[in-house]
Amino acid sequence: MKYGQKAILGGLLLMLGACASFMPPPINIGEPEASVVSKLGQPTSRIEDKNGYLLEYTRNPWGQATNMARFDRSGRLVSYEQVLTVEKFATIKPGIATKDDVLRTIGHPSETSYLSRLQLEVWSYPYKEAGVWNSVMHVHFDNNGVVKMMQNAQDMRFERDGMFGFGRM
Repeated sequence: MKYGQKAILGGLLLMLGACASFMPPPINIGEPEASVVSKLGQPTSRIEDKNGYLLEYTRNPWGQATNMARFDRSGRLVSYEQVLTVEKFATIKPGIATKDDVLRTIGHPSETSYLSRLQLEVWSYPYKEAGVWNSVMHVHFDNNGVVKMMQNAQDMRFERDGMFGFGRM
């Protein structure tokens, strides 16, 4: 093998190793909490649920992914999924869902705000819509903590057109 080929092979192996370090080891339904935490690390939050509890894992610095590990009362894994998706957002019903329901469905928001004129608290969830578009789902709550409406928008943090404080790159 020539030197150039060795260098290319070495570079490919290095990149493969780097990719493997970003992917957590697989977890299996039925695993105990201790096993899941040893593989995934400490969760960003623990959320109690009537059927058990959830461990929330907020991923990446832009907050576009949140994984939820659901456990039954005996501490065994029931499910593990990425919850910042259009499908999960669709399960949140305005006029019915509460703050607790939203926490159990999609976890903690990356940002909160309050619209004083409308008297609505807003929880914002950046995500990748269809795995491609940088979006934000805004969940609006009334003063009783019930979802009043949900609003999807483009995540302007990724815009590079000179607007919103970002310059062209």
